[in-house]
Amino acid sequence: MARRLSRLSVIAPLALACVLPSRHGARAQDAAPVAAAPPPAAPSLFAPPVPPVVSSGPLTFAPLVRMVGAAVVNIAVTQDVHGQRNGQRVLPSVRGTPFEHKFRERMRSHGEEMLGAGSGFVIDPDGIIVTNTHVVGDADHITVSLVDGTELPAHLIGSDDLTDIAVIKVQPPHPLPFVRWGDSRLVNIGDWIMAAGNPFGLGSSVTAGIVSARGRDIGTSPFDDFLQLDAPINPGNSGGPSFNLSGQVVALNTAIVSPTGGSVGIGFGIPSEIVAPIVEELRRNGHIDRGWLGVTLTDGGDTHVPGVEIVGIDRGGPAMKAGLHIGDYITAVNGEPIDSSRMLIRSIAAKRPASTVMLHIRRHREALSIPATVGFRPDDTDD
Repeated sequence: MARRLSRLSVIAPLALACVLPSRHGARAQDAAPVAAAPPPAAPSLFAPPVPPVVSSGPLTFAPLVRMVGAAVVNIAVTQDVHGQRNGQRVLPSVRGTPFEHKFRERMRSHGEEMLGAGSGFVIDPDGIIVTNTHVVGDADHITVSLVDGTELPAHLIGSDDLTDIAVIKVQPPHPLPFVRWGDSRLVNIGDWIMAAGNPFGLGSSVTAGIVSARGRDIGTSPFDDFLQLDAPINPGNSGGPSFNLSGQVVALNTAIVSPTGGSVGIGFGIPSEIVAPIVEELRRNGHIDRGWLGVTLTDGGDTHVPGVEIVGIDRGGPAMKAGLHIGDYITAVNGEPIDSSRMLIRSIAAKRPASTVMLHIRRHREALSIPATVGFRPDDTDD
């Protein structure tokens, strides 16, 4: 369309030249009659061309792959079967990959059963690796494969089931290539990302796409707050990183939409603003202590009253000790407004157990502020 428009702009001046006086000096009144003006053109269906809103995307991701690829590792996990040969198996997803032969050999020589395989990434040259909890699971043995084929045994430093974040450690013979965190709070919908993994012993795997949503809740836990990544994230890439174009990790690849078991191009990553502090806590303590109130909540209460309604209170729990009642509406925590039960759960969970928070509530028509001592969140609770 751009070429066609430029050609028309050249033709129009040439058409005007035919009504000028000839070289024989004819007077204006002797000139040929001027044709009637053509009717105005119909309005175009297309807007006139304008400069692009965004600059062109990267022509190649090769420099980015060279910068960060060596820090992305493969993780394989096995479990002892104590001589029960019938229980040994190789996962269907591993069949036909280099892992199948490798782990059949391990099964024969060590009596191990393969539990799973995934990816991870090095964040410290001393061998600290981040991955998903569902990758390392209940493994008896964790084996990390580097991009150069080196295999190293790893041990679990700590994991968090609620966010699906785990930290493992290897003892490398030399400092390892590593990557750094980027700030996912600066990521915009529409930004380029590169998702990386090291699945099934095949070596590095990278795909590119864009961030298509923030704050996705896919129903896996009360702490869901995913970036939706419209880039192919294949099985075996769980635990791998997603990078911004500066080579910084902005998400931990965790889940995919998969009606068929394979990638359909929609994946979910835990943003670095969540992952990085949890990783540091796991490195320090090996576990995460979260705050807990001991209440059952609903978002479907009186629409004229802000906040979330308490519909149940655990006997002897922090809420009961603080004097909260069924039917109270919690409207804010430490002055921060609360508009959903999910928001309240996450706000309290972020508080240190044994710390005190100020709960702002409405009881009937009365506004109250009640201090409450936060308890330790049980492992099996959703509130």
